[in-house]
Amino acid sequence: MTTVEQRLERVILDLADARGPAKSICPSEAARAVGGEEWRDLMDQARAVARQLAARGRVVLTSRGRELSPSEEWRGPIRIRTTAAGQP
Repeated sequence: MTTVEQRLERVILDLADARGPAKSICPSEAARAVGGEEWRDLMDQARAVARQLAARGRVVLTSRGRELSPSEEWRGPIRIRTTAAGQP
């Protein structure tokens, strides 16, 4: 995992944990926090890190209210929320 991916992971977890399991974040929020003006360049990485976190059970990914499997192919906007298991 690169330093940028590590930073994205930490920011995703921090933002999602701060919102709690009833609310979600957009991957762009993490990309903006890490990338500043160049945040759009980090969107693919932010989504990939979110997928890895979901595979480890740390977050849940949703699209249009439907939970997404980290192992399936998906496109379009996603949301990220923490899980009770994801809490330290």
